[in-house]
Order: sequence, then C-alpha cells, then structure tokens
Amino acid sequence: MKNTSLIGVAILGMTGPALAENLTVVGSWSGLPLHKQFEAPFWTETLPEASSGKINVELTTHNQMNLGVGDVFRLLGDGVYDVAMTVADYAVADAPELEGLDVPLLAVTADDARKMVDAARPMVSDIYRDRFNSHVLAVAPYPPQVVFCNAEVASLSDLQGKKIRASGRMTAKFLEALGAEGVNVSFSEVPGALQKGVVDCAVTGAGSGYSAGWWEVSTHLMPIPLGGWDSVVTAVNLDKWNSLDLETQSLIESEVKANFEQPAWDVAADALVNDVACLTGNGDCPSGDARSMTLVDVSQADFDKAREILETEVLPNWAERAGSDWVKRWNASVGEAVGVSVATN
Repeated sequence: MKNTSLIGVAILGMTGPALAENLTVVGSWSGLPLHKQFEAPFWTETLPEASSGKINVELTTHNQMNLGVGDVFRLLGDGVYDVAMTVADYAVADAPELEGLDVPLLAVTADDARKMVDAARPMVSDIYRDRFNSHVLAVAPYPPQVVFCNAEVASLSDLQGKKIRASGRMTAKFLEALGAEGVNVSFSEVPGALQKGVVDCAVTGAGSGYSAGWWEVSTHLMPIPLGGWDSVVTAVNLDKWNSLDLETQSLIESEVKANFEQPAWDVAADALVNDVACLTGNGDCPSGDARSMTLVDVSQADFDKAREILETEVLPNWAERAGSDWVKRWNASVGEAVGVSVATN
C-alpha cells in the first residue's frame, strides 16, 4: 500500500501544472518615462497577469545595479540575467554595425523613426544573436535626442567650438565634423558637467532632460534631433529563450508587441511637442510644471547643413567601422526606407 501511494503521488506530480517560469529582467534608466510608464508596468503586472501566473518576473534596472551601460548586453549574453533593455548605442563598442539602427537626423517624426526601426529590425536581430547571444523582443524609442546648452546659441553654427556631451558614437562624430568637441559624459553626470562648465551643451531626449532636471543647469534648447531617437532594445538571453516552450515564447512576443512596444511608439508621436512645452513654457505641459528655457528655432538651412555633414562625412566614417557587408545590408533596408545610400569600397 505504501509503494502504491508513492507511485500515485509521483503520477500527480508529473501530470500537475507546470512550474512557473522565473525571469530576471534588467530595465533601462529607472528615473525616465520609458521605464516608469512602460517597462515596469509591463514586466511586473501585464506579462505575469497575461500568463495567469505562469511567468514570474524579478525586475531591476542597470543603474540600480550600478552596471556600466556598455556591459548590459555583454552580461545578458553570458546569462547573468534573462532579459535586458537599454539604448542600442551603449553597445556599439562591441558591435559598430549597430550604429546603423539610429542614425541622427534621418527621422524627424515618430513615423519616420518607426520606418527606420522596422527596416533595420532583421539586421538588428542578427547582430544581437551573433554578438550578444540574445533574441530581440522589442525596439522602443526614447524621444528625439535634442540639444541642451548652458550658453547662448541661436543656430547650428553656434555649436562650433563648444564642448558637447553626445548621446552616441555617431552623434559624437557628427559634432566633431561640425567643429564641436564631443565629450563622453554619462547621463547621470550631465547636470554636474553643465553646471561646472565641463561641457557647454549636452544631447539627450527632451523628456529625459525634463525628468532629470537638466533645465536647472541649461538655458537654451535646440530641438534638432542630433542624436536620433536613441532606440532602446529589449532582448532575452538566447539560451533562456530556447529553453522556453513555444506557447510561452508566443505569449511573450505577442504581449511585448501589443502592450509595451506599440504603446511606447504611440506616445512618441507627440512626445517632442509636449516635452518642448514642458521645458520652455511654449504650450501646455502634460507632465508637470513648465520651465522657462529659451527655445532656439531650427532653420531649414540648419537642417540642410546637418544633413549634408551626415551624408558626406558621418555615414562614410561609419561605413569604415562597420564594414562593407553591413553597409550593403543597411543600404538595402534603412537606407532604402529613408532615401539615403552609403558608398562602399
């Protein structure tokens, strides 16, 4: 009788509900709207509820872990955690071809930025698979990366000779071609750098700058997307992904697309207008108290000059770093979507 009881217990264990999947997730900057409005609710509430409790998530962020931003995807590939999300530009030291995801000045609107991302998605997926042992789940935008200055500026030419914090390598190359000095300063250190004169200007998303209080240490806002849209990639360790059953994979992908990625893009459509209003007081601010930065009008001549520098100097420079195979893929995807072609050797 005792043996029969043990066998019965074993059979019940085999036929009972599967154990829950536990995911360790590392989000992007904890204090910025993308994490607070979309990442945190999705991973801690939406996905666990959609799975009926079959997926449990332990969420933190890379800044809460004191991770170097360049280490986020390296450690993901090593399996230190299961899922990670941060700005793709943080990973270009390991994958220079990844710079082609978020080229400055090619997209002025959220629709244009989405077209670029959608065109680049197959290329990005291959990069993350081969470079970071990861499977891409989503690519979401920060707002357009604009220019905050703690100095009087009236046009793009006024940036010449200034020390400027860039939001990515390609942006730094653009600033150098413009005659400015690109300075490497982490996002969290920018307010102090602006206040102390370590940099004269800094590039980040208008909403990010509002949330982080950059308006306290800068006076002029130039709403030209010199840093692109700072695409944030969400990826899962490939070994972890392959260990999940097809039903779980399908659930995660469909929920990420519908309840994280798409809502983030929907908000991005109006983000720049709203964020500029919050920073300058020109219009209604939906995020809190409006500030009083000076809004610098960007002329068509400034856009034309910036586009010329991008196409004649910045993109050819990137082509040398990325290699001809990746440039050909970029021309056939992103380049075709935006009407730009980079020469290959």
